[in-house]
Amino acid sequence: MNIKKVEMIATPREPHFVGDGFRVHNYIPSYPRMDMIRMDPFIMLDYNARYHFPGSEYPKGVGVHPHRGFETVTIAYKGRIEHRDSGGGGGIIGEGDVQWMTAASGVLHKEFHEAEWSKGGGDFQMVQLWVNLPAKFKMTEPKYQAISHTEMVTADLGSNGLVEVIAGSFRGLQGPANTFTPVHLMNAMLRPGGKVDFSFPENFATGALIIEGKVKVNGSEVADIDQFVLFEKTGTTLILEAMAESKVLILSGEPLLEPIAAHGPFVMNTREELQKAYMDFNTGKFGYLE
Repeated sequence: MNIKKVEMIATPREPHFVGDGFRVHNYIPSYPRMDMIRMDPFIMLDYNARYHFPGSEYPKGVGVHPHRGFETVTIAYKGRIEHRDSGGGGGIIGEGDVQWMTAASGVLHKEFHEAEWSKGGGDFQMVQLWVNLPAKFKMTEPKYQAISHTEMVTADLGSNGLVEVIAGSFRGLQGPANTFTPVHLMNAMLRPGGKVDFSFPENFATGALIIEGKVKVNGSEVADIDQFVLFEKTGTTLILEAMAESKVLILSGEPLLEPIAAHGPFVMNTREELQKAYMDFNTGKFGYLE
């Protein structure tokens, strides 16, 4: 078996708030070995580890802000989010649901704790992943994919557990998300002692975030809850074995190998394109959102 070796197991650094509703640990690109070039096509990963928000009459979150040049993928594990964008996309996602927003040529976006959930509060746990777009798609029309938990394609592993496929494929099963380039995104839910192996091309950027539990990786190294496992760009197969009831987010994507010019909410290929993005935003070309 051609094992994809572990390059690093990263422990979450101090969290920070995005707006007042998302208490996140940043993995990509804050770790030196997990910058945008190394993790291409994944350019940002914020993880809101499980955190209890008290009830509030005013939903916490992030107000209107722009995006251009990439996709935002939000995965809900605990809590509920309400979101809208100037392209007409939006809705409410709850436990197990995914929002896949293609900002492309530009949208305004806002996201808050869902109003009724916010009143009672509760445990909140989310992942937001940014996936870069190839240059030829950066200025296409924005689009939005709402992927409910019931739409997930599930592979039954018997006594080992199951794998939910969001994007890409696992053992011949194709996930519901449409992607511009090869991207695999899935949740492995493993029972204690349960094992599963995944195969991805050597050159893909590949990692695993431990959402719940503790797992043994490739039969030797141990990753605990909230840690991120980065795999080397060698080998093709990684093996997970649950040491407790575990949930693991697996991501793997083909590098775009294009220049990256990033600043704030814009990710383009050149400095000139970044300047144009700010100009278009400031002159109202991203639409309108209250």
